[in-house]
This record gives sequence, structure tokens and C-alpha cells, in this order.
Amino acid sequence: MRFEVRRVVFVLTRAATYSALFLGVLLVFLPGRILSAAGIGRPSPIGVLELAGLTLAALGAVLALACILTFVFVGRGTPAPFDPPRRLVVQGPYRLVRNPMYLGASVALAGAALFYQSLALLGYAASFLLVTHSFIVFYEEPTLRRTFESDYEAYCLRVGRWWPRV
Repeated sequence: MRFEVRRVVFVLTRAATYSALFLGVLLVFLPGRILSAAGIGRPSPIGVLELAGLTLAALGAVLALACILTFVFVGRGTPAPFDPPRRLVVQGPYRLVRNPMYLGASVALAGAALFYQSLALLGYAASFLLVTHSFIVFYEEPTLRRTFESDYEAYCLRVGRWWPRV
């Protein structure tokens, strides 16, 4: 039992480190640079659009965090491609769509774009989603097919890449 707790703490520490770098660069630093270059600051006063943007950003962040924790506790790995989960993760948010972490990050970016009312940030969110989609199709899915074989194929038949299947 003690070994298991230490292993979970070690995986959680790795996941937190990689996630902080990922989230810090792609979801905080780069959007901040985009807003700064466009001369956009925090809106004042905060109205309905800003509150809607904050809500979207928070929901996206919560979804991404739930995915990271699912990777740690179910998959025994991290979101980083060089330190992936050891088990196929099909629980938690992954029951509904195959890429909820990227979806959460995209929703968070779209929420920030709405909060700041920034077309440049909305363009960044769309670019993020396009690059992520390409990464999934050309790297992540082929890797998962090789690693988890028929289990991943069955999962793909049950669960949509971006949209839940009814």
C-alpha cells in the first residue's frame, strides 16, 4: 500500500510539472503575448459577455484538470506524449469524447477570447484546435492504435473524437 501511494504521488508530481508547463505556455503565456501585442487589457467594467467568457474559461479549465487527474489515477501516467498513461484511459471525461483535455483547453481559450472580446485570441483558439486536431490524427491516434491495439479500436467505435455519440 505504501509503495502504491508513493507511486501515485510521483506520477501526480510529474503530471503537475508537465501540465503546468503546457498550460502555462499554451494557455497563459502565449495568449498574454497576443493580448499585449494587440494592446488589449482587462475589460472594465465587467458585463454579461465578460461573465460568459469567464464561465467558459473556468469550465474548460476544470475539464482539462479533470482529464489530467484521470490520466494520473486511472492511466498511471501524464498528458505529456513522452510520458503517456500506462493504461488506456476510457473513464471520467474520456467516456464521452476521446479528446476532452484538448476540448477543455480550447473552450478555456474561447472563453478568454470572449472575456477580452479579442478576435486575435479567438484566432489563436481556432489555430490551437487545428494544430491539436492534426497532432491527434497524425501522431496520437496511430500511437494509441499501436500501443493498445483492439482495445483502442473498440473505444474509437464507441466514443467520438470531438463529439459525444448518442
